[in-house]
Amino acid sequence: MAVGAARIEGNTVVLGGVRVRFIRTLRLPETGTHPLPPGLGEFPVRRVEDHLDTVPSEWRARGGVMLPVFLREAMWLSFAGTDEPSALQVGVGKVCAVSGERWTGALARRPQNYLTLPRQPWLDGINSGRGTVRQFVAVPLGMGATVEGQVTGEETVGGVQLQAFGLGEAAHRAWQAERERARLIRPRVETAMYGAPPGALAAPGAVGGGAPPPAPGGAPEAARGAAAPRARSAAMGLGAGGSMRQQVFEDDRPLSDWAAEPSARTFVHLVTAPEWRRITGEAAPPSPVDRAAYTAAGLPWFDHYDESATDLAPPRALGDVRPVGDWIGDDHTPWQAPGAHQVRPLGDPRPGRPVRDGDW
Repeated sequence: MAVGAARIEGNTVVLGGVRVRFIRTLRLPETGTHPLPPGLGEFPVRRVEDHLDTVPSEWRARGGVMLPVFLREAMWLSFAGTDEPSALQVGVGKVCAVSGERWTGALARRPQNYLTLPRQPWLDGINSGRGTVRQFVAVPLGMGATVEGQVTGEETVGGVQLQAFGLGEAAHRAWQAERERARLIRPRVETAMYGAPPGALAAPGAVGGGAPPPAPGGAPEAARGAAAPRARSAAMGLGAGGSMRQQVFEDDRPLSDWAAEPSARTFVHLVTAPEWRRITGEAAPPSPVDRAAYTAAGLPWFDHYDESATDLAPPRALGDVRPVGDWIGDDHTPWQAPGAHQVRPLGDPRPGRPVRDGDW
């Protein structure tokens, strides 16, 4: 299947009309349901093909991009800047983060295996239904803690898979005509604050000042002297963390509105911080976001609800996924929930360099 090339612009992955950024954030407790934490900067993203001499051989075959993560670090995906209607598939170890089904590469509705953009402004985790998601948390392959391992029984893929579809020709013409007739200018939603635009928040690792804080996602005290379990390479996958209030919207278009072929796709490799330095020669962000730094920055929390949209039902496969704490241990740092006053409701760059796709 011939698919258009993805590209990167800074730390943004561009797939046709879809723009995706990977955002660093505070890891939530695995008990209770929480508001949405904002971002503390972007993960750096680099093309695999620019580091062919230092990446693992299987990465060369898959192509795509890579970014550094720490053990048990949390992230969310921002789609800010995506204007035209798009269908985006998000895989975690080639398990659909929306439906819980294995990756197929084709759009489906029963169950729905894609997000509808720009209505879906972000995705913070796997779809757990009833207006909630379970936070994306990085873990090594080989432990069984990833969503991939729990749903498929194997951990051979890891990373994140992205594939975007635009509207078909007829639906796209109709959308353009409707927009022109109504002369709509879509207001800028306050996702910029949630997405931490440059300068809005302190740089990663600099929050609170002083030396980088210790990683809150490290192994329990008794295990810190031992090497963390790891797979044959530096590859990481995504497990499920704490629950937060976020809708995953049901598509209100017929499936036939979408193009039959994807506009672009890419494989996103997650690499440990030490291996990131070895592969790229660059330093990774100094540590995951911890609670002290988060509190010191005075960051708000957010609630986003769209009463005109329908939330997807919870997929059984994802509902049965256990949290990463079952493998790595509990986080005993005291948790202080945000007060009601801290929770806020949310109601032309040059083309970047193309990213080589591969076989995955």
